[in-house]
Amino acid sequence: MSTATVIGGGPAGLFAAETLARAGVDVTVHERKPSPGRRFLLAGHGGLNITHSEPRAPFLTRYGSSADRIAPMLERFGPDDLRAWCAELGEPTFVGSSGRVFPQAFRATPLFRAWLSRLGELGVRLERRSQWCEWDPEGRVLIADATGNTRAVETDVTVFALGGASWPHLGADGAWVGPFRERGVGVTELRPANVGLRVAWSDVFVERFAGAPLKNVSLSVRGSGAAPQRGDAMLTRTGIEGGPVYASGAAVRAALDAAASEGAPCVLEVDLRPDLDADQLRRRLERRRPKDSASTWLRRAVGLDPTSIGLLREADGGALPTEATEMAALIKAVPVTITDTMPIDRAISTAGGIAWSEVDEHLMLRRMPGTFVAGEMLDWEAPTGGYLLQASFSMGAWAADGALAWLGSDAAP
Repeated sequence: MSTATVIGGGPAGLFAAETLARAGVDVTVHERKPSPGRRFLLAGHGGLNITHSEPRAPFLTRYGSSADRIAPMLERFGPDDLRAWCAELGEPTFVGSSGRVFPQAFRATPLFRAWLSRLGELGVRLERRSQWCEWDPEGRVLIADATGNTRAVETDVTVFALGGASWPHLGADGAWVGPFRERGVGVTELRPANVGLRVAWSDVFVERFAGAPLKNVSLSVRGSGAAPQRGDAMLTRTGIEGGPVYASGAAVRAALDAAASEGAPCVLEVDLRPDLDADQLRRRLERRRPKDSASTWLRRAVGLDPTSIGLLREADGGALPTEATEMAALIKAVPVTITDTMPIDRAISTAGGIAWSEVDEHLMLRRMPGTFVAGEMLDWEAPTGGYLLQASFSMGAWAADGALAWLGSDAAP
């Protein structure tokens, strides 16, 4: 019987293990923490958004420059497959109002317990407090147990699924980058993705509006050419966060890099009324009553709430335009200067990782035949909304298929 070693007990690693075990491979999963799936369980604490229901074409765009590489993996194991898999584990799914998909129990724990039970039935061995420690001179993976004793593991194939660096307390600390680079594997710098942005708000603005939402806005990064991102954002004491902020992450990082080298600031433009164009806003604003204060004018004419009006004042130094055309232009593009992202340990996910050029079409490392990688270790990113988890499952299946093909298994697709 062929053997496989899976390093990492998150969704990508466990799904690779399940796929391999179903094909008759003897699988051992090594997880450095006392229990696997800690990030998966934490992500589902307030509701496990496991995938999304939107059509394939817009779904693929969520993966940006990596869409072409991820597309066949989603064909192999896509959103419908993931929902069917959940149902087989006794957790049918439902589609929320935003199109996001959740298990019936809403939280992750029942689904994950059923999954671990299935893995046990398939014969997958899960070694906890079992940490990968590079390779020995023969290229075998070295595993340290809870007592610190290290042993070399004989295995036919290895699948690495160690995550990024955004959840160090749960095990994903990026410590794998150094050893992989020492083996000659090209790894792009790990950077925070799906993360809040820092803004130097005034003290008055923080006191009044920290914790307040910006409802139904559209965000774009000035000069980036990236598509605007729409949704609800949240103002914080240190900046701004939320779905459209996270989806703008790649453009923000590029603008921050340009700011560091060229001196031009990174500016996030907030469209407070994305359903109206500037001309429509102008016409409404021209109907100002003579005795209306600025706040009353904006509330009555275009329905802005106090938080949006506060953001306009903050961007304009406290004063507000009195002319309708100028005010309409400001409402459509409120400038917010971004000074930085929040640190990587405050991020939901990680950008960067092993370069696509380092793996073949089966996710096998070109420099290390028989060694496969999956999940956030690779250089891709996606916004929240189920896209991260979906790709992790899909990559786990894809890497396992590649491992089966490498083994020459009759079960390989």
